[in-house]
Amino acid sequence: MSAENWDYEADVVVIGSGATGMPAAIVAREAGASVVIVEAQPHIGGHAITSGGNLPLGGGTSYQKKYRIEDSPELFFRDLTDWSVVENNGFPPYRYNDREIIRAFVDNSVAAFEFLLANGVRVIDRAPNNIGHEIGVSVARTMQIDVADWPMVHTGRPADPNDPEIRAGAGLIRPLEAAARKAGVEILLEHRMTAIHREAPRCGRVLGIAVDHRGTVRNIRARKAIIVATGGSTGNVNFRRMFDPRLTEEYCGLAGMPWSDQDASGELAAMDIGAALWGLFNYTGEFGSGITKPGAIGCQYGYVNVRWHPGSAVFAKARAIGLSVEDWQNVILVNMLGRRFYDETAGPFGYNTYLSVNPYEPHSYLNAKNAKYNPSNFINAALAGIGDGHNGGGPIWAIFDADAVAREQWRPTTPDVDREAGFFFAADTLAELAAKIVMKYQRVPMPPRNLAETVARYNSFVDAGKDADFGKPTPRYRIEKPPFYAAWATPVVHDTRAGLRINGRCQVIDMDGAVIPGLYCGGESAGGFSMHGLPRAICQGFIAGRNAAAENV
Repeated sequence: MSAENWDYEADVVVIGSGATGMPAAIVAREAGASVVIVEAQPHIGGHAITSGGNLPLGGGTSYQKKYRIEDSPELFFRDLTDWSVVENNGFPPYRYNDREIIRAFVDNSVAAFEFLLANGVRVIDRAPNNIGHEIGVSVARTMQIDVADWPMVHTGRPADPNDPEIRAGAGLIRPLEAAARKAGVEILLEHRMTAIHREAPRCGRVLGIAVDHRGTVRNIRARKAIIVATGGSTGNVNFRRMFDPRLTEEYCGLAGMPWSDQDASGELAAMDIGAALWGLFNYTGEFGSGITKPGAIGCQYGYVNVRWHPGSAVFAKARAIGLSVEDWQNVILVNMLGRRFYDETAGPFGYNTYLSVNPYEPHSYLNAKNAKYNPSNFINAALAGIGDGHNGGGPIWAIFDADAVAREQWRPTTPDVDREAGFFFAADTLAELAAKIVMKYQRVPMPPRNLAETVARYNSFVDAGKDADFGKPTPRYRIEKPPFYAAWATPVVHDTRAGLRINGRCQVIDMDGAVIPGLYCGGESAGGFSMHGLPRAICQGFIAGRNAAAENV
């Protein structure tokens, strides 16, 4: 594009304001580059600001040293590339990690952590622990981000100062936002990137991006580099189905939404100019929290760690808080046809963390040989469908009665449940309940007779003390007291663990294995790294920002 076609320009253009974009922007600005962040939403933070605030950065951080935990980049690297570690269902969490990307992560992990502290992020002062997914077996690495008095986006209010366990992504993003603005980073909200401009469709440097701002197209020049920090692809149905055809439209309760959407915009724009994808196994490996059992029912957004409350800026989109399930003995789960499909008390796929393999011998066949096999098939059963030739498991409904409501101390009314959009139903009989289940994703009517028969059979298992169909441990409660309820309990899509191919410098690589000059990527839009949560995004943003600012044009 000629100079007169640019509406705006900066040395470094960062696409996204989450856990990758914010560190990248600050680091690049501190290195002397002018920086602009473009953010599609009317607010900053991406999925990171909705997170639980767990921070497993390791390799010898100051907090690890303070609490006499011996760690090193070499140990961290060994952990994150250990082929022999498997979950109890046989799936390996580290085997398919790209060694170059992991090497860069572990070598920069301490520096990224100290960068956060230097820019106002605080962690709860206690020994690192084993919370977190795919963070290595050898030592404790996870710290919790102190949300302090920053308002949490899911409530709109600060945390209770007397609760030592409250941590949240606002304690990461809000201090980084303040640091970025103080450093002179410009943040353009409601600027959705629609294309990446390159000198030629498949060769040359990247030049800038096109954005849509409230219906107006603008072009922003990047004199040095572009950093893709768009957060992944779980919200793009057709994109995610390239990895798993089962993930059809009904998996609509994505973690982090409706605050932000992982729409694959970064991946698609980069692929349009020749970028390759990478590390695809990690997207669908049956471990971690790529797709999870819901933590709340009766609402669209039921991810286990995020409850949207009326004080949130996005509650009008979320519509309901949801009913948190303390004991899955209080419900049965049925598919679209009103049939049970698995033990309701079963959990989702397992995940690896400190001491989850014990005893542990690095790179030894004994780690798998000593594991007690457990197939962890709840998610697979939920996604299996109804045998009619369609992909996708369809809606899953939690069925329960008035006694269950009393035991769980639920309030089956607005704003706790979402009746308006069809994620919660109630009736005086089971037949009436089945007939009421009409909503966007229930593509076939639920036969009333099926639901009545399912409940009757389950009640017989309660009487007998044994679930003859799915082995639920000692079924406890009959479902018999009206009103009866059906609450949305469909699995929740979360992590993106595959994306654009990058190298250790976070440069994007094309289909020929060559660097696309001036294009960088990190976090959930980048592939080659199986790890849940904030650390890979933060560290890769740190790496990308430093290298982008050093580009020679």
